[in-house]
Amino acid sequence: MRAVVSLHMFVWMPAITICRTPAPFWSSERTLPGVPPFELRRTATTPGDPIPMPGGLTLTPDRPLDWLAEADLIVVPGLVDHDTPVAEPVLDALRSAHRAGTPIAALCAGAFVLARAGLLDGRRAVTHWHLAPQLQARHPEITVEPDALFIEDGNLWTSAGTAAGIDLCLHLVRLAHGAEAAATVARSMVTAPFRTGTQAQFIQHPTPRTDRDADTLAAVREYALRHLHEPLTVADLARHAGMAPRTFARHFTAATGTTPLRWLLDQRIAAAQRLLERTDLPMPEVARRAGFGSEVTMRQHFASRLATSPRAYRAAFSATASSTAPSPAPAGSRPIAR
Repeated sequence: MRAVVSLHMFVWMPAITICRTPAPFWSSERTLPGVPPFELRRTATTPGDPIPMPGGLTLTPDRPLDWLAEADLIVVPGLVDHDTPVAEPVLDALRSAHRAGTPIAALCAGAFVLARAGLLDGRRAVTHWHLAPQLQARHPEITVEPDALFIEDGNLWTSAGTAAGIDLCLHLVRLAHGAEAAATVARSMVTAPFRTGTQAQFIQHPTPRTDRDADTLAAVREYALRHLHEPLTVADLARHAGMAPRTFARHFTAATGTTPLRWLLDQRIAAAQRLLERTDLPMPEVARRAGFGSEVTMRQHFASRLATSPRAYRAAFSATASSTAPSPAPAGSRPIAR
């Protein structure tokens, strides 16, 4: 991937932000071990004119819109007001980039920009849960998913609120450079390295009822991570928490926004990714250590969740693989360049 973007630099910028090489999320002033350097560019209809931002700050775009044809990834920032008018040249530039196969990601209310460009017609999309009803009402041709953190459909990515935007950007790093690079970026930002797009963005009960419940659930997650290689089940985790399975599942989902089974599967996939990147262990051993039991089961989950196979993932992201190995990408799309 030659392109990624710094979330804090564009989250409210009423212009199009792009970049040409990946990096530590995405500040070109910083470098991290195992995360390639990148070039961040900001485009607008009138480059050079300062754009006012909240808090009295300004940001100056450094490229015209036609530079979008050079980008490997385009990120449409969130908007302070989702009713902000979008210039037709901006919409045309996005349409042209999408036709050329360039991945486009929209953060939060940035989904309204892609909707106005007609790029989301007939597709699934997400925005902040508070704005989801308005996006659906204004664009009934879009299938708005109000509960997801981020969604990809046809090389177009949309995400929910600010934290979900971070999750999406980390996911894009993971697609281009693997789980280890994404984890390195996440550690530098002191944020969670792995939240899947299917996790709920709005949790009705964001914290357990008592500190004891919080400690118990945290201890169970820690226990599960230490014993991923074992054939753990939700019943096993419930027993470790001292709860009935249904009670445990209810508390776990209320606290994390995802089910115990989905969380456990996510951790197994992440563990397998790390093993594939860091080691030359044979596939059956990777599957065993990650808790899948068999290579066939691991392959099935990689196909359904990552749209690739363990062998293809290793070829793309192993530390010993060729630096020119292609990254997994949705069929029919231009991959995010490495």
